[in-house]
This record gives sequence, C-alpha cells and structure tokens, in this order.
Amino acid sequence: MRAQFVLSEIGVGLRRNLTMTFAVIVSVALSLALFGGSLLMSDQVNTMKGYWYDKVNVSIFLCNKSDAESDSNCAKGAVTEDQKKQILADLKKMPVVQTVTYESQDQAYKHYKEQFGDSPLVGSLTPDQMEESYRIKLKDPEKYQVVATAFDGRDGVQSVQDQKGILDNLFGLLNGMNWAARMIMALMLVVALMLIVNTVRVSAFSRRRETGIMRLVGASGFYIQAPFIAEAAVAGLIGGTVACGFLVFARYFIIDHGLALSQKLNLINFIGWDAVLTKLPLILATSLLMPSLAAFFALRKYLKV
Repeated sequence: MRAQFVLSEIGVGLRRNLTMTFAVIVSVALSLALFGGSLLMSDQVNTMKGYWYDKVNVSIFLCNKSDAESDSNCAKGAVTEDQKKQILADLKKMPVVQTVTYESQDQAYKHYKEQFGDSPLVGSLTPDQMEESYRIKLKDPEKYQVVATAFDGRDGVQSVQDQKGILDNLFGLLNGMNWAARMIMALMLVVALMLIVNTVRVSAFSRRRETGIMRLVGASGFYIQAPFIAEAAVAGLIGGTVACGFLVFARYFIIDHGLALSQKLNLINFIGWDAVLTKLPLILATSLLMPSLAAFFALRKYLKV
C-alpha cells in the first residue's frame, strides 16, 4: 500500500511540473553527456599517447660539408668516421636507449623524395647535401632530455631532435579541449542542480496541504519526503539514460559509421566500445544519486519535516 502511494505521488508530481521536469531531464542529459564525453576524451588522449609515444624517435643529425660552411654547430667540419663510431658506442651504453638505427645520406635523400616528391626543391638537392643521422628508440619516451644533454653541441652533431615535442603540441590542444568540455559540464551540472531544487520546491509548495495532513496523522519524515526524492531521481535517471544514448550514438556515428573516422584516419588508434560501455553505469549512477541528494537537502530546508 505504501509503495503504491509513493508511486502514485511520483506520477502526480511529474505531471504537475511537466515543464520543469522536462528542463531537469534535458539539463541532466546534457551535463552527463559532457561528463561522459570528457572521460572518453581523456581515455582517447591516453590511448593516442601510448600508441604514438611508443613510435616516436629521437634523431641525432650529423654534420655534413654544407653544414660546416653555414651552421655554427658544425664549425669544426663534417662528422668523421671516428666521431660516428664514438657516438654510436656511447648511445649503446646508455640504459635509456632501446635501439639505434643509422640512416645514411643516400637513405635520407630517398626518404625525402618519397615524402616530398612534388616539391620543387627535390630537383635542386643532392644526396651529399642530406644529413646522416642516428634514429634512437627510447625505452621511456619521456627520457629524451638524457640523450639531448649527452649529444647536443658535441663535435660532429648538427642537432638533436625529439619527435615527441611535435606530439606534445597536439596532445596539449586535445587536453585543452577536454578541460573546456569539463568546465561546460560543471556549469551544466550547476544549472541541473538548481532546476532540481526549484522543481522540488514547487512540487512541495503545490502539495503543502497533503504534506500537512500527513504530518498531523503521524507520517514519518522519510515517508513524506520519499515521493519528492523519487520524482527527482526518476527525472535524473531519464536524463542519464538519454546521456548514455548520446554517447553510444556518438561513438557509433563519429568513429564506426557516418563520419567513420576509424576508416578515414587509420593513423589514430581510437578507443573501443569497452571504454564507452564501462562509463555508462557511472553515468546512470550519477544521474540517480545527484538529483536524489539535491532533493533530500532541498526538502530539509523547504518542507520542514
């Protein structure tokens, strides 16, 4: 009997405040969709970091005859065979180095033509103008500075370059976008909480006569509060379900089908469905608990039970 009464009161409350209930559902759905999206964006950035950082190399470019005439780092002339052997030996002794690959001038020229074959500069370059280099794979990509400190400015070394620096700019942009999404999410959550509190206040005010009678006949505080808390929880749960639908649709449309980024951007390792599905229970739990707690504290102040 009590459960039936609570359920009937939930239906009455939702119908009486239909407009505000709809506003609560929309705001909860948007805020939790952004919440889930920011979590997935963090997973995507971490996945991309793990994928790309594992492939980046540190490159030690060696001085050639052209550099000796124009580059202050190569003022002592082109790299000698002894210097190359010493650099290679020192690299192999470093514990942070996993593998070392040598690239000759001819190989560098061939790779340049493969990458920039349409450039008018290709016809004016010759292999002897290209730089020999050592391509170093590190055990930990974060330890680039160890190699840079050891070889930058050394005789025969033109420069030490880290490909990770290029990726850091990209990941910095993605992280910035993620933080912007979190700020919007926080704003939407505040709006959702304010709407929930106002909806509960209006609902409590419109049924103040019924709650007064219930207090007179000795109903417990929880029994009086339960319908109001349940109304907020139901509205929030509907919003959370809509947010889950947004995330599933976004993953399906943006990555798998529709835009099909997984097919168009083969160089990016996108997050899988497991990352999306593991976030859905958290979103549903948040959509249920957040409105319930907001309603509970609002009722303590405005219902005075």
